[in-house]
Amino acid sequence: MIHQTWEQKQTVKTVACVHTDANKYIVNRVLTVGKTYEVKNETEEFYFIIDNSGKVGGFYKDYFKEA
Repeated sequence: MIHQTWEQKQTVKTVACVHTDANKYIVNRVLTVGKTYEVKNETEEFYFIIDNSGKVGGFYKDYFKEA
């Protein structure tokens, strides 16, 4: 189960948060606009990053731009 070792996994790339305007979910509690985050895994639609809570979370790519 790969998701159990993502925190120790090497960083794929770094992305910067550009907005937290979500239609369905509240993301402004775990993301900060302007802050850079380390991408631990990536799919076609999501980045899996270590967010402000210190845990790995999956977020839509439209919240970020590559740093």
